[in-house]
Amino acid sequence: MRRFPLTRLAALASFAALAPTPALAQDEPDFNRTKLPIEQQPFKGKIGVRTVDSVKDFPAEVAAPEGAPNVLIILTDDVGFGASSTFGGPIPTPTFDRLAQAGVRYNQFHTTALCSPTRAALITGRNHHTASTGIIMEGGVGYPGYSTLVRKSCGTIGQVLKYNGYNTSWFGKNHNVPDWHSSQAGPFDLWPTGLGFEYFYGFVGGDSNQWSPALVENTRPIEPPHPTDDDADYIFDEDMADRAISWIRMQHAVAPDKPFFCYYATGTAHAPHHAPKDWIDKFKGQFDQGWDEVRKETLERQKMLGVVPRGTQLTERSPGIPAWDSLDDRQKEVYARMMEVYAAALSHADHQFGRIIDAIEESGELDNTLIIYIQGDNGASAEGSAQGLLNEMTFFNNLKEDFEEVYRRRDELGGPMTFNHYPIGWAHAMDSPFQWTKQVASHFGGTRNGMVISWPARITRTGGVASQFHHVIDIMPTILEATGLPAPDSIDGITQEPIDGVSLAYTWDDNDADARRTTQYFEMFANRAIYDNGWVACTTPTTPPWVSVAEAVDVVDGYEWELYNIADDFSESRNLAKDNPDKLRELQRLFYIEAVRHDVLPLDNSKVERLDVNNRPSLTRGRDTFTYYDGMTRIPEGSAPDLKNKSFGISAVVDVPEGGCEGLLMTQGGRFAGVGLYVLEGKPVFCYNLCDVERYTVESPQALTPGRHVVTLDFNYDGGGLGKGGQATLSIDGKAVASEKIPQTIAFRMSLDETLDIGEDTGTPITEDYQVPFKFTGEIEKVTIKITEHHLTEEQLRQYREAQAKAALSR
Repeated sequence: MRRFPLTRLAALASFAALAPTPALAQDEPDFNRTKLPIEQQPFKGKIGVRTVDSVKDFPAEVAAPEGAPNVLIILTDDVGFGASSTFGGPIPTPTFDRLAQAGVRYNQFHTTALCSPTRAALITGRNHHTASTGIIMEGGVGYPGYSTLVRKSCGTIGQVLKYNGYNTSWFGKNHNVPDWHSSQAGPFDLWPTGLGFEYFYGFVGGDSNQWSPALVENTRPIEPPHPTDDDADYIFDEDMADRAISWIRMQHAVAPDKPFFCYYATGTAHAPHHAPKDWIDKFKGQFDQGWDEVRKETLERQKMLGVVPRGTQLTERSPGIPAWDSLDDRQKEVYARMMEVYAAALSHADHQFGRIIDAIEESGELDNTLIIYIQGDNGASAEGSAQGLLNEMTFFNNLKEDFEEVYRRRDELGGPMTFNHYPIGWAHAMDSPFQWTKQVASHFGGTRNGMVISWPARITRTGGVASQFHHVIDIMPTILEATGLPAPDSIDGITQEPIDGVSLAYTWDDNDADARRTTQYFEMFANRAIYDNGWVACTTPTTPPWVSVAEAVDVVDGYEWELYNIADDFSESRNLAKDNPDKLRELQRLFYIEAVRHDVLPLDNSKVERLDVNNRPSLTRGRDTFTYYDGMTRIPEGSAPDLKNKSFGISAVVDVPEGGCEGLLMTQGGRFAGVGLYVLEGKPVFCYNLCDVERYTVESPQALTPGRHVVTLDFNYDGGGLGKGGQATLSIDGKAVASEKIPQTIAFRMSLDETLDIGEDTGTPITEDYQVPFKFTGEIEKVTIKITEHHLTEEQLRQYREAQAKAALSR
């Protein structure tokens, strides 16, 4: 702190006493909140020759409407309607229960059936195709409804609140950055900080390893503590809650009269299902009865709680899901354990939400905080196959895990060595009493999610259940009504499209009020439905969500339709299509009207085929040579060289010190899939990790000598389709030193959360032969990756290796 001598302070005081104080203008500002950002107010003071003749006037600071509440949105991931205790499920969620008692439960609230689309609809108030997010970011294709480029005309709730005087933040999952925008090169306008959220702490992508998350702060990648660091018990859900609490406390301490908006989107309970061991142990034996009995038990609790009508029927087990009684004892043992892990993950996450709400209460702000807790961005996930998964990346690459290996490693489930997922039977149980699961937008198992809204200062009729039909697009207008803000006509000079949602605030005074949403369409992977005034028409799924690659089916003629009157049949248990064909035709026509209106067309039922990075714009398209330097890390797959289904070469120019060296040269991916070139105990090694199902290693028999060297790995792809094999040859200074056949390769995706790294490894290691970060202890001049689309002869490879080495060593 700067200190003045006493004589100086006295002089300043005397000057202040003698100098006249100009008046301040006092008029209240008149903000036009329909055009954002709000224009600076005109000067209302007076300018004279001297300050004594003038009147000061600062432009009015934009402020939220008087009494506007804080807003907290909590969104979980891949949690079905029948999972939480609040909606009759077997998993204790005491924070959700607490808010339900202090607010209102919604038992006919809906999402889009998939991650990115639900999140885009949530923050924009527009249907997911209108927001150009008809698919996850990694599946974007060049049609208006599917480009994954959220339109500037679909401004977000973050932008509206920030421009109206709120502090805004986003914690946790952000699956709304286009695949090719997610690198350090940006652009960043579709990152949270470009969408109105002043602070972001979380991860960019579909899922996150709780033990080793690929963290981002605002737009900068940062690293979590490694297991060898002081924080050996690190887990992301706890870290994220700590960060959110700190942010909320800071806002309140510095500007207590300024409201905050916190969007808190955990990656739990999306795979991998990770949780502390002591939390997993709490659930031991609680699911031994199996998924069929759990479904029955859940429905009975739902009836007792009043979250489903008393006459609700349990739908039949969806086709392809085995009966629990058909399993052998070892299968039951493993599958019960997988559900214990899932339950622990969700319950542990709910506990963190409680910590945040406790912090808000301690600050005295809970009464005037609008809390919207949405349990799941879609139904429970059936992407875990019939037997569950040690590693979810096998699903995305159409690989099958050996049950013997799954059984052998059952005690590792939920820990850092697995990227685990539970079997499809548990997903179906967590969606009780409905049919189907996540991805299936045609049925409520994919789209019905429990929600609670609490706002003690406003919602005084608490503990009730509101049964009006609503959708995630209704959240933004609800917040606007609660905060007293209009939907803007323009944001940043861009005319805004109409908001598709309607506010739920009318339900707070009357849980039984007539619903204000009468029509809503649904579509995902060509599974589609239309709701209209109590009726639902929907297609019958042709491919179950646990099948990643399937035979092509015509998106129109290949689908049958079903019809339900959900006013009398809450769970969609009685198909009335044959009894009422006229009603079905009426609703089919209405679906296509809505589809045209909201850019749903063209329909497409392909899945993993859309994950191919070649479907989208790319920073790498048209390039076959890529040069990187030591310390370049966290380059995501969408912005990295595509090493799948083709030949490639990796060449590292290194300087080996006296005494030798070791460490990472290049890696893409990590423990659960990827490739790596590194030096171990002085010897160059290449490892191809086929989704943790197999690891293929090529190792030099001799160590590198001191001095400058070129270490090269050439992979010569066999061709003939996706995921085929090839020959991996390791060379030093242009001379081949080892070569191995790799019989099968990764076909569709290296990773959902790990990256290309040079000189050190972030996230998890390609192999357990080393531990991250495994920084290279020599010097790396550069690493070059060369893509070759065609198969090379051995002579061509030899000539190429020698030419590369000669060129590098001559510099």
